[in-house]
Amino acid sequence: MPETIEQFDTDILIIGSGGAGLFAALHAQKAAPDLEVTLAVKGLIGKCGCTRMVQGGYNVALNPSDSIERHFMDTIVGGKWLPDQDLAWRLVTTAIERIHELENELGCFFDRNPDGSLHQKAFAGQSFDRTVHKGDLTGIEIINRLMEQVMRNPLRRLEECRAIALIKTPAGDALSGVVMIDMRTGKFFFVRAKAVLLASGGGPTMYLYHTPSGDKTCDGMAMALDAGLELRDMEMVQFHPTGLLAGTDTRMTGTVLEEGLRGAGGYLLNGDGERFMLDYDPAGERATRDVVSRGIYAEMRNGKTTPNGGVYIEMKHLGPENVAKRFKGMVERCADSGFDLAGDRVEVVPTAHYMMGGMVFHGDCETKIDGLFIAGEDAGGVHGANRLGGNGVANSTVFGGIAGDAMAAYVKSGKGGLRDPDRSAIDAAVANAVAPFSKKKGNINGLRERLYNVMWDDVGIIRDHEGLTRATAELDDIAAELAESGVDDTDRAFNLTWHDRLNMESLVEISRAITFASLARKDSRGAHYRADYPEAGDLNTTAYTVVTKEEGTFRATTRPVEFTIVKPGESLISDDIGAPPATAGNTAP
Repeated sequence: MPETIEQFDTDILIIGSGGAGLFAALHAQKAAPDLEVTLAVKGLIGKCGCTRMVQGGYNVALNPSDSIERHFMDTIVGGKWLPDQDLAWRLVTTAIERIHELENELGCFFDRNPDGSLHQKAFAGQSFDRTVHKGDLTGIEIINRLMEQVMRNPLRRLEECRAIALIKTPAGDALSGVVMIDMRTGKFFFVRAKAVLLASGGGPTMYLYHTPSGDKTCDGMAMALDAGLELRDMEMVQFHPTGLLAGTDTRMTGTVLEEGLRGAGGYLLNGDGERFMLDYDPAGERATRDVVSRGIYAEMRNGKTTPNGGVYIEMKHLGPENVAKRFKGMVERCADSGFDLAGDRVEVVPTAHYMMGGMVFHGDCETKIDGLFIAGEDAGGVHGANRLGGNGVANSTVFGGIAGDAMAAYVKSGKGGLRDPDRSAIDAAVANAVAPFSKKKGNINGLRERLYNVMWDDVGIIRDHEGLTRATAELDDIAAELAESGVDDTDRAFNLTWHDRLNMESLVEISRAITFASLARKDSRGAHYRADYPEAGDLNTTAYTVVTKEEGTFRATTRPVEFTIVKPGESLISDDIGAPPATAGNTAP
């Protein structure tokens, strides 16, 4: 018999508690104090999510010598003309409002210049130093201040509660709610809501080297794909060039050494001690992340590696005391792993960091499913083929706030009501989740290692048809074996093996979407590089990929990008875009 599950109702349900989720909650509460806002998260509110891990900072055009037009052009050119231009414009214009909100309403303390203005440091791929920061631990500052406000507000909080399925109405014309698991007890429950926000984040943890924590497994994207939503730009997985390479026996391997190190003048050296990035791009270490990652990967493939198989980053020529002061968090992170960043060389490797792809959505964060909203890394289209460092946390806070306002308006207008769910869909979601308890114990760790390797080797920094075809077959095999892999401990309360199995389902699903999109894109743009199609192609006929899933079958197509604001060959500014400035735009703090 189907399992009986508890149900409760709320006005607004937010899945995720990173920058997007928390901003959405606060904005919704402020816009409509009479509505009940429920915040649900897989971990602990304020302690999980990727925003907390942000080191570098927040891109925003504040300096009188900078402009929103310049920020916009850097974003479009950095994204290789693939971004949705209306979304990118919304990002750069609203970022100014949001940074003042962070400072003046939430109380964030960002670094300042001697004259009292906000200090903005250099980040790669930008034509102006516009990255606001709090040392090199900006994300912790933002999340801590957001948490102070969240705890003051009468929000309903569901911690360690995992969303597993989006449930529509019986007619399939709108969203009813979300099936969830209380991880502490193992019990299922259904939350019916007038509006739902997916802000669970991406997290490309299917790669051998990755920056997010292991609980970030693309659950939101997987649920959306199963619910019939389209994913765009899924081939665009960003590798941060400088992930710490500390050996195979520590989770510190893969964690980011922030972009500001290279922006400040840090060198990348191969295993022979040679500085090499100027051989790949005139901007050297300050080229965009995709270019630097490919440069490092090329050195690795040529055998010019460090003892652990990567390259070095060197900062000592900038003065050890200066480095220790400006990059305190990075220096301490390296010291914890036995490395001296300020005075010696540290081994690094490109590490899967961010997913530019995600669900297709509109500027008000609505989707084609009535009642479902999207914000943060779950959403696609803002960044195109390459995200500029510092645009990520801006994206989360900008669109999180927009989503909160939009959901409040949607519910208050009467468009969003409590809708009866498709009960058969709820039963199917629960049955699928408990299926591992009735099957023979499988080797989840072994499957994870296979997933790591196939994604790194064949769907990683450099791709081709042969490797992608090989990956498709391997992912099919992994999915089939996973489907038959059971969990031997039948106690569902805090059963981490069970949740690890559910994590793998999401990761394999989105890995397949990435692979299908990579096969569909027969050119090289930004984070997606095809060795068999190395040219970018005609920018004027730029198209983005769209992945759908119907009855278990993946399909990838392309659609033309609409150049609604500026066309290739045109610009909103008169000088160079995306190049490092000749001189720093600000005085060092």
